[in-house]
Amino acid sequence: MDYIIRDAQANDMAQVLDLIQELANFENEPDAVEVTAQDLVREGFGDRPLFHCFVAETQNGIVGIALVYFRFSTWKGRTVHLEDLIVKESMRGTGIGMALYKEVMQYAKEKGVKRVEWNVLDWNTHAVDFYIRSGAKILDDWRVVQMDEQGLQSFVSEN
Repeated sequence: MDYIIRDAQANDMAQVLDLIQELANFENEPDAVEVTAQDLVREGFGDRPLFHCFVAETQNGIVGIALVYFRFSTWKGRTVHLEDLIVKESMRGTGIGMALYKEVMQYAKEKGVKRVEWNVLDWNTHAVDFYIRSGAKILDDWRVVQMDEQGLQSFVSEN
């Protein structure tokens, strides 16, 4: 399997969005994706990009992505958040996921961060096992907390 891992370019964002939608379908949230390719270009490739994206590319196009951004921990300082690591379903098991994962970890090391963090669904046992085998720790005692747009609007208007 011939592929390369490279930094994404603005003109890759339509293919990146296709993979984001594939992940949403896999996670049983097919209608959850609201971001557009134009949003990805604007937010990732302007003067102050909000994220960095790596792509795995074959002769048939982009077959995997890893999208990361910096966060700040009051305990650790600057960290990298891995938002998504996605490999096209037909390409899983080819080593592309590991190659993207290694690229993220190398990027984090080069940036001198103290931690890389991400979320994984508990029912995605293949991903959970993959991360554990790599040496990552799954923190069972922490919960992901989110405030969606509707909740945010309600909270702000009521308080």
